[in-house]
Amino acid sequence: MNQFKKNALVATLSMLSSATLYAQSNTTTEVEQLRNEVNALKHMLEQYTQQQQQQAVQLNAVKQQVSTTPKMVEKTLTKGGAEFNLYGNVRMDASYQAEGGARDMPYNQINSVPLEGNTENSDRLRSTLSATRLGLDFKTPTQVGDVGGKIEVDFLGGTNLDNLRIRHAYLTYGNWLMGQTWSNFAVPDYMPETIDALGYVGGSVKRTPQVRYTYKFAPATNLVLAAEDSKDSSSNMRLPALTARLNHKFSDTLAISARAMGSEKKTDADTETAWGVGLGAKLDLTEKTFIKADYYHVKGDSSFVSWTNPGFVTNADKDIVETNEFDSITLGITQQFNTQWRGTLGYGYMKADENNDYINTFANKTTINKDLWQAWANVFYSPTKPISFGLEYVYGEREAFGAAPNGSKKGEDNRLNAVAIYNF
Repeated sequence: MNQFKKNALVATLSMLSSATLYAQSNTTTEVEQLRNEVNALKHMLEQYTQQQQQQAVQLNAVKQQVSTTPKMVEKTLTKGGAEFNLYGNVRMDASYQAEGGARDMPYNQINSVPLEGNTENSDRLRSTLSATRLGLDFKTPTQVGDVGGKIEVDFLGGTNLDNLRIRHAYLTYGNWLMGQTWSNFAVPDYMPETIDALGYVGGSVKRTPQVRYTYKFAPATNLVLAAEDSKDSSSNMRLPALTARLNHKFSDTLAISARAMGSEKKTDADTETAWGVGLGAKLDLTEKTFIKADYYHVKGDSSFVSWTNPGFVTNADKDIVETNEFDSITLGITQQFNTQWRGTLGYGYMKADENNDYINTFANKTTINKDLWQAWANVFYSPTKPISFGLEYVYGEREAFGAAPNGSKKGEDNRLNAVAIYNF
C-alpha cells in the first residue's frame, strides 16, 4: 500500500512537472511573440515620426518660398497678344483762393494774377476732378526683345479743363521711344512735390511728341537724345527741337541731370534760334529726408519751361526783333515722417533779363513779368496704401515790367490747396 502511494505520488509530481514545463514553455513563447510585436510597433512608430518630420520640413520650405516669392499675377492679353496693366487714380482737387488768377481752376496762374487793386480775384473756392487719370501699360515679347507701349489720359484738356486729353502715348523698342511723353529737356523729376497739378514757378510739366534714343555708357550714366515737337503756337515749326540729356548717378543717394535744347523759331518772314540749358539734382540726406533742385537758363523760347514771357516778339512785317532770356530755379526738401505722413517745403523763382528793346515792343507792359516767385508747404497723409489726402499752402508774387493805372506792379497768389486721391 505504501509502495502504491509512493508510485502515485511520483506519477503526480511527474505530471505536475511536465505541466509546469509546458506552461513555462508556452509563457516564454507568448512573451517572445509579444516582444516581437512591440518591436514591430516601435519600428512603425519611428517610421511614422520620421515621415511627419520630413513633411514638416517640406511644408516650412514651401511656406518660406511663398513668402519670399512675388505673387504671380495672371497675365491678361490683348487681341494682339500683348500683356497689359491697367492703372490710374480718382482725384479731387480743391482750392480756396484768397488772391489769385481769373481762370476757374484750382491750379497755378502765377504769371497772370491781377496786379493789386486791379480787378483782383479774391475769396474764391474752386474744385475739379479733371486730374483723374487712367493708364495702360503694354508689353509684347518678340524674338528681338520686348516691344512696349503706354497710353495715359486725364481730363485737363480744353479751356474749362474738363475735356479728355492724352498725357502719354508712346511705344518703346530697344533703346528707342516714339510718341508723346515728358520732354527730354523740361523734365519734372527734379521738381519738389506739390499738390498743384501744374507745378510751381521754376519747374515744368511739359509733354511733347518726340523720337528719342537712349545710349548707356555705364550702369550709372546714360545719354538721351530727342527730336521734339514743342507745340509752340507762336512759331511756324519747320524743324523739330533738338534736346540732349546726360544723366549720372554718383551713388544711391545722389543723381544729377544736365540738359540742353536748341530750336528754330520761325515766322512767315524770319527765323531765329532759341536755346537753353538745364541742371537738376536729387540728394537723399537720410533715408527719410530728400532734396530736389532744378535750374534753367533759356533764350528765345517759351514752350518748354512754364510761366515765362513770350519767347520772341515780331514787328508788323513779322520780323523777329527781340527775344526773351530768363533764369529760373526751384528747390525743395521732403521729409518722410513715417509710413503714413510726409511733407515738403519748396521755393521757386524766375527772373527775366531787362532787355528794353524786348520790353518796349509791348504796349501793355503789365502783361510781362520782371520776376516771379512762389513758396509752398504741404503735408500728405496716407491712412492706407491706395488713399492719400493732402493739404498745401502757397504764396507767390509777380512783378510786372509796367505799372497799372494805380501804380501797382505786384500781383499776389495766395491759396490753400487740398487733394484726395485713390490710386488703383
